[in-house]
Amino acid sequence: MRLRYLITGADGQLGRCLQAHLTALNADFIALNSTDLDITRPAMVNSVLTQHAPNVVINAAAYNAVDAAESDRTHAYAVNADGPGYIAAWCEANDAWLVQVSSDYVFGSEFGDRAESYAEGELPAPLSVYGRSKLAGELAAASCSRHIIVRTSWLFSEYGNNFVKTMLRLASQSLPVRVVNDQVGCPTYAGDLAAALVTLAVLAQTGDAEVGVYHFAGDHAVTWFEFAQVVFAQAVELGVLEQAPALKAISTAEYPTTVKRPAFSALDCSKINALGVASSDWQLGIRLSLLAMFP
Repeated sequence: MRLRYLITGADGQLGRCLQAHLTALNADFIALNSTDLDITRPAMVNSVLTQHAPNVVINAAAYNAVDAAESDRTHAYAVNADGPGYIAAWCEANDAWLVQVSSDYVFGSEFGDRAESYAEGELPAPLSVYGRSKLAGELAAASCSRHIIVRTSWLFSEYGNNFVKTMLRLASQSLPVRVVNDQVGCPTYAGDLAAALVTLAVLAQTGDAEVGVYHFAGDHAVTWFEFAQVVFAQAVELGVLEQAPALKAISTAEYPTTVKRPAFSALDCSKINALGVASSDWQLGIRLSLLAMFP
């Protein structure tokens, strides 16, 4: 059966990567932004999904403002938890699959005393409103009997606002670029995540992937400082920058924010790897992003 996909959050970096990937596959899909489909409005969710009748809904809509969520809890939960619940209810009633995107922030190694990547079955312990709202979204999505939940981390691409673009912007300043060097995670290219989500949807439809939670992230963990080093090295190699800016490694304590972020949030991707889906080659992803931004 030819699948018909519906993508929410079409204007975000993941939504745009999903559109590019599905277009390359000549797939049948509709991509909707928050104006086309406000997932916090249950009547609109029912009406729009019924109109388009997808077999698979990939929910790429999210409230990703981690710091702002602390004072905007109602909105964060409306998008990250209530919205997936409304979509799940429609999918359950209409025999459709829901692919829900979640986050490494559902875990909470606060003090950096962990060195083993998180597997899917480990107990979540979010440190922030954002993390708790994403975990609530997982529980809401799981109310659909045909659900795939994919946790990812440190997402970047040629689209939207992300760490790679921030580093390039800061490179133009005369001061050293200060980057945190005591938080560890796995950078993930959004183009790779898009391909993995579609593959999981196909495998689930054929019975080759089970319902439940999967991790998909970069193929090895680094600190934000090490991530920045690779960004600048590749930017110089491709001629995007004449030279790399001075980098200064700092601690989390030297870069205070309103939100506690996990000191270690690397994700174990062996479950999805066993299905033949390789982890994100994030260094190649940086190169692809730079080539797309600076053709």
